[in-house]
Amino acid sequence: QVQLVESGGGLVQAGGSLRLSCAASGRTFSDYMVGWFRQAPGKELEFVVVVHWGGVLTQYAESVKGRFTISRDNAKNVVYLQMDSLEPEDTAVYYCAAGPTMSIITDQYLYWGQGTQVTVSS
Repeated sequence: QVQLVESGGGLVQAGGSLRLSCAASGRTFSDYMVGWFRQAPGKELEFVVVVHWGGVLTQYAESVKGRFTISRDNAKNVVYLQMDSLEPEDTAVYYCAAGPTMSIITDQYLYWGQGTQVTVSS
């Protein structure tokens, strides 16, 4: 079992930055790929980015490529999502999730955090 807790969300103006954290406890965190997903009001859960357990291989959604950066520190059991050049369209609840494969599909992830709200004002 892996427990995930997101933090770092908040209100920011368009063009600003936020850094989200996903802290893990429980089973060996470094065994898992970690993804970030987001859900805007009235919309389905959307893939944002995923990082391999080794921390080098990543995959980004086109909508965030070049603006968001994922990284992980397995020694601290934390995954970070640096979000720059934020746009109002990035407003959503952001969730981190852990699973055995690098996937953009929610069903492939075994463990989920409770989410953190990101609001970008125009």
